[in-house]
Amino acid sequence: MIFIKMMKKRLRPPRRVVYWTGREGVPAMSIGKYQIFLKTVELGSFTAAARVLNFTQSGVSHAIGSLEEELGVTLLVRSHGGVTPTADGRALTPCFRELCAMQHRLEQQAADLRGLDTGLVRVATFTSVSEKWLPGILKSFQAQYPRIEFELLPSNFNNEISDWVLHGQADCGFLSLPTPAEKYLDCWLLQRDQWKVILPCDHPMAGRQPFPPEALEQYPLILLDEGDDYEIQAIFDHYGVHPQIQYTVQQDQTILAMVSGGLGISIMEELMLYRCAYPLAASTLPRTFHRDIGICVKDKNALSHSTQVFIDHVRRWVLQNFPEGWNAPRPHER
Repeated sequence: MIFIKMMKKRLRPPRRVVYWTGREGVPAMSIGKYQIFLKTVELGSFTAAARVLNFTQSGVSHAIGSLEEELGVTLLVRSHGGVTPTADGRALTPCFRELCAMQHRLEQQAADLRGLDTGLVRVATFTSVSEKWLPGILKSFQAQYPRIEFELLPSNFNNEISDWVLHGQADCGFLSLPTPAEKYLDCWLLQRDQWKVILPCDHPMAGRQPFPPEALEQYPLILLDEGDDYEIQAIFDHYGVHPQIQYTVQQDQTILAMVSGGLGISIMEELMLYRCAYPLAASTLPRTFHRDIGICVKDKNALSHSTQVFIDHVRRWVLQNFPEGWNAPRPHER
């Protein structure tokens, strides 16, 4: 079966620990300690890192202390408010990240050489893909490749997902295209997704096609407080409107529930309305605004076997289930 490990932002350390032997007189160092250090810096405390990594606090503290002793430098400043990296810690952080990424590539390459359909695929993704596509994608993928595991890295930020892919923290990522990072990535277009105005079914403007842009200023608006706000702001700027943003929330599903309950209107990607559990009305704007959903990798010529078969499966699944999305032109692939 496929095991899915939902992560907040970064990966937990792999189950196996890889050691390498340094120069003469330098102790062997554990990749696992680097991963513990990175998670501690990310979360800002031993306690938070221990909770996420399923270690004890003393275990995390001991691992970092041991790493400091091995390297001969102080990596963290300890205080009652948490921990922060020292100048040496900041300088070494990119090296730790690269070593962890190298370990992952080593494990994937070894699996490829054994000729096995096994491995771990780390997938960065945003909400609409996680909710509307991934369950179907993973279910059908499981039938063919039951021994490949996944770690999902959710984010509402396009630049965060692209950074994870570029720096080797994710093997592939679903992105909203175009993106400035696209010139450094290999990307495949999957779907063209329109932005729609969503309203309660009994709203006086329900069923109005197209939705008059000036009416965006007349009703309370509900939006996410982070993530795709720049794309929605571009719509406001195009029409020169300044809507009243009454509510900002954390989750797309919250927006759907609040709009359905009559608390306001919103602008949302059409994909989020696919098999939506809430009764809603949706209208287009006079001009079509859209985003292109793609899946991207750092280098399509250096993919592990498990990542390659997953991407091939994703492209087939989207084509079969959302064929209308292929009416859009393909983005450039370097």
